[in-house]
Amino acid sequence: MAENDSPLESLLTTQRPPSLLQAIICFAGVFLLISLGMFVYVVSIHALIFLALIWVTLHARWLGYSFADVRGMMDDGITKALPAIYIFLLIGMVIASFMQSGTIASLLYYGLDLLSPGIFLAAGLVLCSFMSVATGTSWGTVGTIGVVLIGIGDAMGIPLPLVAGMIVSGATFGDKLSPISDTTNLAAMSAGTNLYRHIGSMLYTTLPTLLIVLVIFIVWGLQYGDNVLPRNQLDEIRAALASTYQLNLWVTLLPLLLMFGLSIKRYAAEVSMSCSIALAMLIAVVYQGKESTDVINALWLNSAGTTGVENIDALLGRGGIYSMAWTLLLSIMALALGGILHHTGLLRVLLMHIIARIRRISTLIATTIASGLIGNMAMGEAYISIILNCQLFKGAYQEKGVDKAVLSRSVEEGSTLTAALIPWTTAGTFYVATLGVSTLDYAPYALLNLLNPLVSMSMAALGIGLLRGKDGSV
Repeated sequence: MAENDSPLESLLTTQRPPSLLQAIICFAGVFLLISLGMFVYVVSIHALIFLALIWVTLHARWLGYSFADVRGMMDDGITKALPAIYIFLLIGMVIASFMQSGTIASLLYYGLDLLSPGIFLAAGLVLCSFMSVATGTSWGTVGTIGVVLIGIGDAMGIPLPLVAGMIVSGATFGDKLSPISDTTNLAAMSAGTNLYRHIGSMLYTTLPTLLIVLVIFIVWGLQYGDNVLPRNQLDEIRAALASTYQLNLWVTLLPLLLMFGLSIKRYAAEVSMSCSIALAMLIAVVYQGKESTDVINALWLNSAGTTGVENIDALLGRGGIYSMAWTLLLSIMALALGGILHHTGLLRVLLMHIIARIRRISTLIATTIASGLIGNMAMGEAYISIILNCQLFKGAYQEKGVDKAVLSRSVEEGSTLTAALIPWTTAGTFYVATLGVSTLDYAPYALLNLLNPLVSMSMAALGIGLLRGKDGSV
């Protein structure tokens, strides 16, 4: 059994491998189903993934796999992403508890004065980047400071897709470069390179991209410099928040600071989030004077705020486990689909035929990045795509004498970055559920996610950033 393969591999009935033609037909069918269904017929994405599951199952049956085999493949695809599913549930509760404790309300109250529309986009990008580097999680960043920035941006009259794209850009930057990020560690481990060499390799392409994105957001932000809220409207929002919550930052920010501190100390995300939820609930009951039963029920489904300002009440009513149901169900279905595509070899045979024809290093890097995108679209989860692509491309990089850190960097740029741009991945669905903006709406403004792969491919074509090292590299 190959490294990182599931024990399921040894239990599956041995059947004939898929041909390249069948792999092409299978993937063409999946992409046609989803693209035509979403953009032409406006069909629910859940229903489309279900139809894609049937289509791929028929291909598995054609290869000779039993229905028990197919079910095992689906189960394994879901099992590999269970940590992400746990985070889904916890983030829903983090958001609800932070709403109840006044953490989000306090940040809104003071943020409306500190962040002016002209600098909002650039400042928000820097804040999200800093927080995600420190905590190692883009999801935690989006679910906390991202929710605050959406509320402030909405109050300032800045288009929400633009605000959401800025948040996703900053959150992804940190998640990609943080030494405590799970995807960063996974990519380094799967490629067989040192963690800090992997991060150093990514700095070649990611820092220039961040500077480009920062300049663009500064220029865009200047267009909204005159969007200052009328003083009476600003006073109305602040007065409504102050009349509903106790807004002492030394108290209300404690849950966020606790989660921040535990993340820096490298506690598991589940531990840091659970502790911050417990503290936020305590503050909601003791400091905000809320009924304990209402606070506990909010962990399942939060209720709208009572400030009297419609947009603010809608924001403060977000969160809870139930609010993640749409996202969670879609993710489970997409992961099941990815499990079949992986274990039947349909994805592998398609990529192996492409790899066999690569001659230039720049083409190899571009193909690795494109493969990450395909893997995300096929399997719905960056974790699986990272592991699979490191396995598939490791030999090609060694053969051409390219540093393993370039492999890990390219895999992250294809998998970690593009996951947020695809509506049915766990990342894409989470951001939609948390920010309230559809993937297709914010994707054009998630500039770091869009530009970083292009910058990487351009630098490879120019021979820049191709590391030379001790591990059999150039």
